[in-house]
Order: sequence, then C-alpha cells, then structure tokens
Amino acid sequence: MIKKQLWYCCLLLVCTLLSCKSDEADQDTPAPEPTDPVETPTYTAAENRELLEKVQQATFRYFWDFAHPASGMARERSSSGDVVTSGGTGFGVQAIIVGVHRGWITRAQAVDRLNKLTDFLARADRFHGAWPHWLNGNTGAVVAFSPKDDGGDLVETSFLINGLLTARAYFNGTGAEAELRQKITKLWETVEWDWYASRGDKKLYWHWSPNFGWEMNMPIQGWNEALITYVLAASSPTHPISTEVYRNTWVGANFGFAQNYAGYTLKMGPNYGGPLFFAHYSFLSLDPRKLEDDYTNYWQHNLNHTMVNRSYSLHAAPKGYGYSESFWGLTASDDPDGYAAHSPANDNGTVAPTAALGSFPYTPYYSMQVLRNFYTGLSSKMVGEYGLKDAHNKYRNWTATDHLAIDQGPIVIMIENYRSGLLWSLFTGLPEIQAGLSKLGFRQPTYETGFPLVSPDIMTEQIDLLRHPDKDNYFIDLATGETGTYTLKLFKEDGTEVKSIWNAESKGAGLEQVALGQELEPGKYRIVLSMDATSKEVALYLH
Repeated sequence: MIKKQLWYCCLLLVCTLLSCKSDEADQDTPAPEPTDPVETPTYTAAENRELLEKVQQATFRYFWDFAHPASGMARERSSSGDVVTSGGTGFGVQAIIVGVHRGWITRAQAVDRLNKLTDFLARADRFHGAWPHWLNGNTGAVVAFSPKDDGGDLVETSFLINGLLTARAYFNGTGAEAELRQKITKLWETVEWDWYASRGDKKLYWHWSPNFGWEMNMPIQGWNEALITYVLAASSPTHPISTEVYRNTWVGANFGFAQNYAGYTLKMGPNYGGPLFFAHYSFLSLDPRKLEDDYTNYWQHNLNHTMVNRSYSLHAAPKGYGYSESFWGLTASDDPDGYAAHSPANDNGTVAPTAALGSFPYTPYYSMQVLRNFYTGLSSKMVGEYGLKDAHNKYRNWTATDHLAIDQGPIVIMIENYRSGLLWSLFTGLPEIQAGLSKLGFRQPTYETGFPLVSPDIMTEQIDLLRHPDKDNYFIDLATGETGTYTLKLFKEDGTEVKSIWNAESKGAGLEQVALGQELEPGKYRIVLSMDATSKEVALYLH
C-alpha cells in the first residue's frame, strides 16, 4: 500500500546493511534481458532536451488525459477506477502548471480544469478542513485508506494545498484566473491545521476520524516527507500551529547528529537517509537551495541523501540485483511482493524511475544516465502509456504494471525544476510561506568560499556536469564567502589553462551560478576559485 504506514516500518530496521541481504542474491546474476549499455554514449544538449521533453509530457498526461472525468482529480494509480488521491492531485496540479509552461495545453484549458477541481474539493468530504487520503472521484465521499483511516489526512492535505498555492501564484490574470485564486484562498484558509494539534500534548497528528477520533495515533515526526506539512501549518493565516508544536513533534532525536555513509554526511534522518521520496515530496515547489536551519542545509542534505542512495546501489548492494550507473534509485514503489518503502536499509532489488528522475536537480548527469537506460535498454519493459511504469526488479525479472500518481508527479515537477526552477520560483517566495519559514527558524543559507551545491563522486573524486539541455552550456554554482577580489580559472587535466572566467573581479559575499562556456569539449578539467591566499578547487568531468 501507500507510503505513510510503511515508512515507519522501514525506519525501524536496524539490521546491518550487508547482513540483511541474502547470500543467494550475492551469487546470482540479473536477468540477461534487457541489459544496461556497456558505456554511456555522448548525447548533445538538444538530444537530452528532446528526451526530457518526451518523458515530462508523457508523464504529465497521467494527470491530464487520465484525470477523473467528473472531478479532475488524479486517480490513485492507473488501475484504481474511481478512487482519487488528494496528495497525488496536489502533485498533478503542479504538473498542469508545467504543461502550460511547456505549451502542451493552453492557459485557459488549465484554468478551466482547475476551477472544476477546486469546485469538487469545496464540496468533497473534509474533516476540520482536511481532506482524506482517498476520495470517490464522482461523489467526493471519503474512501477509507485503512480500517481506521476514514477521516482527515493532514500530510496528504498539505501536498494538495502546496499544489494549489503554487497554482494561485502562477495563474495571476483576471476573469477565470481571479476566480480560481479566490477559490484556492478559501480552501487554504479553511484547513484547520491547529485542530490536528488539539489533543493537549502539543503534538501535530497525521489523522483524525469522526468514527475513530485519534486512534490512528500517528504524530507527524521527522525526518521524513512531511516537512511541507509543518511549513504550511505554521504559515496558515487562519489556523496556524505554534513553534512549540513544531519543535515538540517534528524535530526528533535524529536531527543535528551527523552520520557518514561512504564519505557523504547526513545531519539528520534515519539510516542511509531513508527512501528518496524524502528528498522530493516537500521540495517540489519549496526550494531547498534557500533553506537552512540549526540542523542542516537542506540542499546539501538532499544532495548527499541522493548520493548515498546511488553509492549504496553501485558499491554495497548485492551484485545479483544488477544495479549500475544507469540502474539505481531506491524509494517507495510497487515491487514483486506488493508495495514497500525501499532504501539501502530495506532493499530487495526494486528500482523506481521516480527515485533518480525526481532527483534531477541534485544529480542531473547521474539521473540522465538512468533515464537513458529506461528509454533504451529497458524501454520494452518500462515505457507505458503515461511514461515510465512504476518500478522494475531485474533480480526477479519483474516489472510493475501500473503508474502511480505520487510517483508520476515528482518526475514532471523535479525535471522542470532542474530545467527552469519554475515551481520553486512560484511557491517559495509567497509572503505567507516566508513568514512561516521564519517562524520555524529557517533562513537563507550562508556559505564559505567554494562549491557548496555540488558533491563529488567519492569513488572518482570528480563532479560530473551535464551540459544543460535548454541553455546548451555547463554551469556550476560557487560561493564567495566574503567581499573581495576573486579569480576563477579552468584548467585541463594536465594543468594547461583553458580560460580565465574571472580575472581579479570584485565580488560580494553570496552564491552565484557561473557558465563555463558553450565551446568546451567533454572531458576532464579542474576549476580553481581563489581570493588572496585562499584557494578552492574541484575536479570536473564535463559530459
């Protein structure tokens, strides 16, 4: 079944990584067909752009063509009939914004669909303002997710509200767009976030049911996918929670204590970071580049989490699972035995496309390797009516038959954030959200001089840069830790200077994205940033 009841089980696994794997898996080999390419060919920016466009548009169609006809809501999965999902619909709303931005549908078509959707949400079952996880797409009646989960689901509601507020920021015109904004604001202001913290113990709870009250008894404790729930609950102009509730419930024992896995540091979270959807769901339109608090820098956390997931798959997982540079990514998905929240601590050989593709902003080259494989070597198994099927397990020669809304959404959205930053630019700067973030202790990150937004592959000691598919150039983010005069130079592997990008230029303290040059050929380089006696350098491989 779906993630919220499974991640608890996964996070409680305390077995040693390799001892959890069967000897049989270590000895066996993956199914011979299909196979990964022996080496990754070089593709042009235009070819990569064409593939990204293809997978985004096909996946978008899940939320557009396959939406429930009566409500416009996203179906839970491609076999769920009239059962629609509140959280997946929030993802779908953001996918619709991408559809307009990319020209696959018109602005008017999107607004018409979203007006129908918000009308449905206004009359659907709600429980102190929160929608249930599942609804009947015809009637709006609650469909129980589990025997006692037949009421409000605050986390799924937060995914839905997140999508709606992003749409409110995007559709800023008059007429039907103004009407849509008014409807979204009303829905947002009538969610009673504070009710879900009203039990008297100063904790925020995931569920409440009119039939079972608080019997689900699941406080929303971190680190997991629910940071966005707290951001919205603190930001609410009508029913906010207190900072005390945030610190008493969300901030747990695994905050602020560094763990090191294969050279990558995580300052919060379960062993090995947990499933990769932790790095996606709260950050579909909340920009992690702009988030830091007393516990961690959220971009660096998500980047390192992704690198841990990939590194485990390549170097520590049972060889029989068939993981490779073009076949990795552990997160919650369907698998041969049903559904599970896969991670390095709970691995059975199942790779879900949403894991690597949802990580495009963090690891564009490594994510592109996986995407290429799914559309080449694995295409006969993996490419379905609405993009890629949910998961594949080579070891057991199994492929999912369904698409799932909660896995489809991050593919469209996070690829777009990599390409243009569109969703991040719409939601993060909203005045209510900025006030809520400040209330919870978030701030703009500050960095020492260097290259803080990239992480070398520990095994190769190099940063792999993908030529940007839309801008046809190589980019790297660098930090100038203080005001001063900086020099930035690019060298070949043998030490030959290629170019001086900055030549004793005056810079203030901050973060800047630098274009390295369209003329550069793929290959190995070194980039050196210096000021006075301070010098920082990293090895690059341009692809």
